[in-house]
Amino acid sequence: MPRRARVVRREVPPDPRYGSRTLQRFINKVMYDGKKSLAERLVYRALDLVQEQTRRNPLDVFELALRNATPVLEVKPRRVGGATYQVPVEIKGDRRTSLAMRWLIQSARARAGKSFPEKLAAELRDAAQGQGATVKRRDDVHRMAEANKAFAHYRW
Repeated sequence: MPRRARVVRREVPPDPRYGSRTLQRFINKVMYDGKKSLAERLVYRALDLVQEQTRRNPLDVFELALRNATPVLEVKPRRVGGATYQVPVEIKGDRRTSLAMRWLIQSARARAGKSFPEKLAAELRDAAQGQGATVKRRDDVHRMAEANKAFAHYRW
């Protein structure tokens, strides 16, 4: 990460089935070892399962799950005079969605049993309803930021 120059972000092309850039970024995060076709197959299978189970547009469910999992605040350690304080900071746009996607994938992978598409579908459904491990993690991060609000004046 350069200190002075701005980072030039590449434009992510939309995904082939739904034409969504956000979904394509999600597929890229699911991908292991450059196996994009496998990642696409897994995510699309999960979205098909979501559609079968909820009878709703899977892209809407995905976007709602992402919105419910997206954090607004986080804490960053700041060292002041030998003590380290957890300072609450607002999260910038791209990092918000990136964290939400990462948490969704981690929570889905951590679920017990079943195949990945089934676990991901279940996690997306839960997150869309405002429950599940991903939403709990977001709430924990917000609670931590709220608890350390007293150190907000150390923000830089």
